[in-house]
Amino acid sequence: MYKEIFISVDDLESRVAVLEDGTLMEIYIEREERQSGSIYKGRVANVLPGMQAAFVDIGLERNAFLCKDDLEAGMGEEEYDAFRNASIKDILKVGQETIVQIVKESIGTKGARVTTGITLPGRYLVLLPTASYVGVSRRIESEEERRRLKSVADSNRPEGVGLIVRTAAEGRTREELVRDLEALVKLWERIKEKGKKMRPPSLVHQELTLVYKVIRDLFTEDVDRLIVDSAQEYEKILELMEIFSPELKTRVHLHNDRRPLFELHGIDKEIDKALRRQVWLDSGAHLIIDKTEALTVIDVNTGKFIGRSNLSDTILKTNLEAVKEITHQMRLRDIGGIVIVDFIDMDRHDDKVRLMNALSEALKRDRTTTHLVGMTDLGLVQITRKRVGRDLEDTLRENCSHCKGVGTVNTYQTIRIRAEREIRRMALDPRAESVKATVHPRVAQLMVGWEGEEMQRLEKQTRRPVHLRVDREYPRDRIDLHTLHGKEAEDRLRPLRGGQESEAYIDDTFGSNLQSGLAVVDGHLVEVLHAGNMVGERVRVSITSSNRWYCQAQVKK
Repeated sequence: MYKEIFISVDDLESRVAVLEDGTLMEIYIEREERQSGSIYKGRVANVLPGMQAAFVDIGLERNAFLCKDDLEAGMGEEEYDAFRNASIKDILKVGQETIVQIVKESIGTKGARVTTGITLPGRYLVLLPTASYVGVSRRIESEEERRRLKSVADSNRPEGVGLIVRTAAEGRTREELVRDLEALVKLWERIKEKGKKMRPPSLVHQELTLVYKVIRDLFTEDVDRLIVDSAQEYEKILELMEIFSPELKTRVHLHNDRRPLFELHGIDKEIDKALRRQVWLDSGAHLIIDKTEALTVIDVNTGKFIGRSNLSDTILKTNLEAVKEITHQMRLRDIGGIVIVDFIDMDRHDDKVRLMNALSEALKRDRTTTHLVGMTDLGLVQITRKRVGRDLEDTLRENCSHCKGVGTVNTYQTIRIRAEREIRRMALDPRAESVKATVHPRVAQLMVGWEGEEMQRLEKQTRRPVHLRVDREYPRDRIDLHTLHGKEAEDRLRPLRGGQESEAYIDDTFGSNLQSGLAVVDGHLVEVLHAGNMVGERVRVSITSSNRWYCQAQVKK
């Protein structure tokens, strides 16, 4: 199997794609600081004996959820025996300070889930500061190698901590494992010292960036090449490889083609497909993937596939083909939690056994912890997959305001990023003297930024003038782009003049500035000062200042 990792980094987001034999298998997107794995010093805000849980203020928008099981995860055997039958109200008190680590990021209306059982992953080992045992990854199958690694970990483990030997440790020398352990112990000492000095709620340790984690966790000997499109990140990766795996440095390459990396390899199109409800199989059958608050449901349909033999063989063939695509989609979309699969009903017991065996084998290739629960009497197959952060849909889409949450749409930030990426691509045309973009007002507001600074950055990157037109009637997803040549380059919006008056409809507040209103005047984005409380009203405004992309105005009294 030929395995590749593509890394695309720009000012707005970092993206990592994992391909196996040319097929996109996993996609990771990071737009803001990742919460999962970060360590906080928090204060207990509320204790709920009826739920055997507590809410902890760690400084985020919503209080974190700490259940008793996750509290006990940080206890030794003696402590566990003492507290096993105790109520959480006897363990935690309101106002009590505690060090916790996020194990599941906040999703929707739910706050982050935290634990007091801290884990610090390294390249080959995971340090468990609050445990006292040694474990070895189940993916290491050789019993001899498992014994060797456990022996190395046991003999070098500091007193009072636990260790888990990761899959990447297979075949590594004692010196490499000890060096990784020493780095983790030093990190934990720094975290403890920092935690003592800080007042809650506060961030004690920020989880690593996406690119760093890819190098630590994904870039192993089974990866044939890694390509990154940022020269700065390329140099950082080479430095990291010198520490982790010097022998893999020759597999790291800098993308130097004028065409964007993800577009060149068709990854952008595959990401769009991964957001669709319907997924076609090669035979003509298809999957329907529906996500709910509690679980994800996958339905298998024969569709256009009618088979060439008897009905039972057609159904079995369709179900076996679906197994491969279902496990692929679970990895690609990073579906977590409970997954229910409704395969096409089969009458023969042998066919059911064959299907479950095929599914079990396919799930073993998933790096994320999965468990095949079994098949119910109704023929529904139950799977659980560990959820850590947001899945692909939660990252790129949000509930649609028009249908009251029945469907989802791309976030304004997703559309803004797509628009800027297209502008950069079009600016590569040597005949293009400038690029003109027409977008929805909320997308324009994100593209403009603070008084036009984001557009200035974009023009500096593309080395082309970028003209922005705003249209209130545009659907949020619509982006119209033109490259302008020769005389067309003069086809730019006439700037609004200071003192110019106009009627304007206040569409919304102006981004995070709730004091101002967002309006559109003659295709220009306008921030109407002190009009944040006038959303939905039509007012007369007077332009006070303007540049090529953005104007400020005040309500004319």
